[in-house]
Amino acid sequence: MKIMVTGGAGFIGSNFIHYILKKRPDWEVTNFDSLTYAGNLANLKDVENNPNYKFVKGDISDPDDVERLFSSEYDFLINFAAESHVDRSLYNPGLFLKTNILGTQLLLNYALEKGIKRFLHVSTDEVYGSLGPDGYFGESSPLAPNSPYAASKASADMICRSYYKTFDMPVIITRAGNNYGPYQFPEKLIPFFITRALKNEPLPLYGDGLNVRDWLYVEDHCDAIFTVLEKGNFGEIYNIGGGNEKTNLEITRLVLETLNKPESLIKYVKDRPGHDRRYALDINKINSELDWSPKMDFETGIQKTVGWYLENQKWWEDILSGEYTRFYELHYKERS
Repeated sequence: MKIMVTGGAGFIGSNFIHYILKKRPDWEVTNFDSLTYAGNLANLKDVENNPNYKFVKGDISDPDDVERLFSSEYDFLINFAAESHVDRSLYNPGLFLKTNILGTQLLLNYALEKGIKRFLHVSTDEVYGSLGPDGYFGESSPLAPNSPYAASKASADMICRSYYKTFDMPVIITRAGNNYGPYQFPEKLIPFFITRALKNEPLPLYGDGLNVRDWLYVEDHCDAIFTVLEKGNFGEIYNIGGGNEKTNLEITRLVLETLNKPESLIKYVKDRPGHDRRYALDINKINSELDWSPKMDFETGIQKTVGWYLENQKWWEDILSGEYTRFYELHYKERS
């Protein structure tokens, strides 16, 4: 079996490559990634010499790169490639539309032409918008994205659906909650707060800190994607959640407690525009139809995650420089 993983040098993509090379060691895996600021081949250092792994540098929104990629044959394509950080989408929406919408459409075109057997598009629960204090988003819930990032992912979902409906293309969509775990780029909440707490720097918490997210350990997400890849039905959407609803304040306090750091490091800052109050997913469909459920409990997952960042300090210290640092110095200075 030959599979293409786009965005495989990012957080979830690299974890999936590790997962699949262990789960199916005879499969051939090609990683196609443009190596933006969030793409890091150090995530895959331990598999770079695996004879069944290959890296190809390229951008999913560049027709020449994608044409070159599809000069080889693949059975399955799993599309992780995306601009994915909400804060950055507020400053440069055009980049998100280009990569997430036009890039996905370009992949679909070539995959259709080449007869890909399964095209799995990895999306997000943010396409549903904000949820009140009760209830859950199901796969048939209306889309109501509230950020340029979420809107670009919702658009990509609709394009994927159209290729299934119009061309009978074997497309499947997954929508997951907030991921956490090893190799997550330190702009996202949990690694951002871990790395700042380790340096005794303030932890900037948006608004009142009571925004709620459903947290999913990245290995559980990879297991769910693999389950959908093998058993999912074409044209379907599958929600993937961890069943761990936590406020951002709870997450912050847990990180500080785990690192034995004082709560005085918490610094409340001006809220982000369009900040969704709550996400929560109904995962009954993937559970009942594909017999999948998350395995990692949140407290254990956080311990493992904090431990990984403690043991891999050089990995994140190498990242905390240059363009990344300049963006966050400006971004949080504006909101202080």
